Amino acid sequence: MENQPYNTAIQPAERIAAVSEYYFSRKGKEIARLNAEGKNIISLAIGSPDMPPSAQTIDLLCEVARQPEAHGYQPTVGTPELREAMARFYQRWYGVTLDPATEIQPLIGSKEGILHITLALCNPGDQVLVPNPGYPTYTSLNRILGTEVVNYDLTEANGWQPDFEQLEQMDLSRVKIMWTNYPHMPTGGRATRDLYERIVAFARKHDIVVVNDNPYSFILNEGEHLSILQVDGAKECCIELNSMSKSHNMPGWRVGLLATNATFVQWILRIKSNIDSGTFRAMQLAAVAAYDNTDEWHAAANIATYSGRRAIAEQIMTTIGCTFDPQQTGMFLWGRIPDAVANVEDLTERVLHEAHVFITPGFIFGSNGSRYVRISLCAKEEQMQEALRRIQRVFA
Repeated sequence: MENQPYNTAIQPAERIAAVSEYYFSRKGKEIARLNAEGKNIISLAIGSPDMPPSAQTIDLLCEVARQPEAHGYQPTVGTPELREAMARFYQRWYGVTLDPATEIQPLIGSKEGILHITLALCNPGDQVLVPNPGYPTYTSLNRILGTEVVNYDLTEANGWQPDFEQLEQMDLSRVKIMWTNYPHMPTGGRATRDLYERIVAFARKHDIVVVNDNPYSFILNEGEHLSILQVDGAKECCIELNSMSKSHNMPGWRVGLLATNATFVQWILRIKSNIDSGTFRAMQLAAVAAYDNTDEWHAAANIATYSGRRAIAEQIMTTIGCTFDPQQTGMFLWGRIPDAVANVEDLTERVLHEAHVFITPGFIFGSNGSRYVRISLCAKEEQMQEALRRIQRVFA
């Protein structure tokens, strides 16, 4: 039977026009076509950890999944065991005390947290401050929900930190949320205690809720693990998102959390409980095991493994003529393209179609990323070495 055209009198919601297909979704189709042609593209684009969670995590998942009573609906607030493990995690690594019953909300990954927080705090027409460059979902979800996105600049000259003098000159009367993300993605800008203190002071002064997205504090970070909730008074005006995707090699598990004061948690829960149900019990209890991973596991998975890959990524950056800050952290390497290159896609498309390696153009993160590229460290060292060899042949 031939496909019938849809009824052209039916039109999508106006919000569809506010967003386009996610870059990696669209580009993934092209990569699939190139691979079907035998090009064997090496992807150094997406930040999806390629290593497994700890053995104890997988073992407990299988154990609980075999229990006949484990397959029913679970509470939206999460199991007590999971909330308590999340509180232990924050106490152990950040020195932050959270009430597991009232100050933590488990999430199906941080992305859904962005949705639920916005729905709970913003009315259509309210403004939100979004970093440029920054995670594209901050922009796309707010456009879908009818809030007005107001970008604030992050620049290399300022260490990819907010320019607070510039912020103070803005009309902030309609701003409800400020989105922050440190350690910063895509630039690798580091979190500092001073930065968090300035952000909290700014939020308190202007009655703005800061949502700090904090999934990268374990990647290539051998120093103090920082949370915005370490700052006195932060819990009154800040929400922190944290995810197991990067730090525990669990991107497909979709387990994350938000931590804040009990009032904000209850507002968000009223939204969340009308949208989804609790995560599969076996995954929740396996996540408990992951939160109790040893220090040695984190050192091997998040420091040793990524350090070797980072060294290769730096060679790739140098080969394609890019400069970068060696102090950046996280699971990507962010580099500035040569002045002689007119457009970042001139470089990334050459790398893709001549070297058969996929790296990310920085413009997808905002206009301040238009002269940058990003390389993911989420590929085995052998793949990264092969990517380096291919690129060296093209750029020799």
